[in-house]
Amino acid sequence: MSDILERLHGFRQSDGWIFGYMLFSSLVSLTASLVLSIDAVELARDANAALSCNINQVISCGKVGVTWQANLLGFPNAFLGLIAEPVVITIAVASLGKVRFPRGFMFAAHVVYTIGLGFAYWLFYQSMFHINALCPWCLLVTLSTTLVFTSLTHVNIRDNNLFLPERVNRALQSGLRMGIDALVITLWLVFLVVAVMLKYGPALWGA
Repeated sequence: MSDILERLHGFRQSDGWIFGYMLFSSLVSLTASLVLSIDAVELARDANAALSCNINQVISCGKVGVTWQANLLGFPNAFLGLIAEPVVITIAVASLGKVRFPRGFMFAAHVVYTIGLGFAYWLFYQSMFHINALCPWCLLVTLSTTLVFTSLTHVNIRDNNLFLPERVNRALQSGLRMGIDALVITLWLVFLVVAVMLKYGPALWGA
């Protein structure tokens, strides 16, 4: 059993797993951003457009897409995903090809993506408690952005790219080896699902 656990821990620390996970998550986020961008153009033409994800009063891309929160910078937020995710995809693909980026570059990428993660959760909060509607594609962006962030954090802790005190970085690396990061992200995602269920309940499936 200990041998199996050791191999599993080794696999989770490997470039193939970390950057493959990052590549998959960023491709999902890019796809969702592309769909949202197309929907945003459609809504710009007709605010009452019947989008495929307009299911009911709660699950409605259209209801979310016409709000000021969806165009915070003066253009659809989804355009940011079209800009940011190709950068992450490039990092993932290059790293799978054994390219090693400078420590400062990876730190900067982490800072920028942390801001992006914060923006994604601000939008989630706005949808949950102010707009009172959820966009399935937006939820997918929130999920995939979270997964990209965890993979980027994983590799930057593993490779000591965050310029943390040595004692702190060793403790975080130990947590990675024990799989605490996987437990934390799983519990966090379960918490989000439960929060949505408690907030909207049967209305999620209402006509």
